[in-house]
Amino acid sequence: MDLTVLWVLLPLVTVAWGQYGDWDPYQQYQQYQDYSDDGWVNLNRQGFSFQCPHGQVVVAVRSIFSKKEGSDRQWNYACMPTPQRLGEPTECWWEEINRAGMEWYQTCSNNGLVAGFQSRYFESVLDREWQFYCCRYSKRCPYSCWLTTEYPGHYGEEIDMISYNYDYYMRGATTTFSAVERDRQWKFIMCRMTDYDCEFANA
Repeated sequence: MDLTVLWVLLPLVTVAWGQYGDWDPYQQYQQYQDYSDDGWVNLNRQGFSFQCPHGQVVVAVRSIFSKKEGSDRQWNYACMPTPQRLGEPTECWWEEINRAGMEWYQTCSNNGLVAGFQSRYFESVLDREWQFYCCRYSKRCPYSCWLTTEYPGHYGEEIDMISYNYDYYMRGATTTFSAVERDRQWKFIMCRMTDYDCEFANA
């Protein structure tokens, strides 16, 4: 990632998050420093399990594709603390597995937010199965949800998704799988969360 661009954008993010609690921009910059080509959470064809520290959620996803290494990707993630108004996570869990070789759509159940990813590679289909690690914050509810653009823009390209909007949180994703390219395109589901507890069904 271009650190020059990051330094330009960081003050904007700092001002926004500063409205919502104690957030250290220099600590966050250090986290983004680790979000680089040297910090992949997996090798090609290797399974991995990534979890944000307690009280943090995923705000950035980076990935590179290798055709010669089993049409697989290496992945990296960055996390950021949630604002104080959300409180502490009251429960965390792994969602159901999304099978390799299939298109799928999934959001965290119980109105949870994405705080991690788990994945295993399958040589037989040259694809991965996926699980979200989700955390619920009391009985806060999502609203004003939307889908990001496709990542990558074209199969085989690099993924570099960063959420600079301080008031939206990742709740899941929808993916399409190309049987020809053996790669996935992702659209991440982003939502705002209420400042109050609310009644909700298991959704």
